[in-house]
Amino acid sequence: MAKKSAIEKEKKRVRLANKFAAKRTALKAQAKDQTLSPEERFNARIKLAKLPRNSAPVRQRLRCKISGRPRGNYRKFKLSRIALRELASSGQIPGMVKSSW
Repeated sequence: MAKKSAIEKEKKRVRLANKFAAKRTALKAQAKDQTLSPEERFNARIKLAKLPRNSAPVRQRLRCKISGRPRGNYRKFKLSRIALRELASSGQIPGMVKSSW
């Protein structure tokens, strides 16, 4: 089980990314727009830099929804390999069976 503080920090990053998503995309569009003057584009980049760092989606880390484990996750299930194996063994995931050969 991951530390509660790490899990809460990740939740905060998700909240911030959702809150600033529209503003961030608008500023990025202004910064890349070649029709604007260089000063306007530069100001857009400065405003973008002043946004909270944790509002960038790149700073988010995929964590297991059950244990909060940051490594060894399957994106499709949003679970770590350990949690996925436990759920699959107990028959909680439809269609998933333990392989044998």
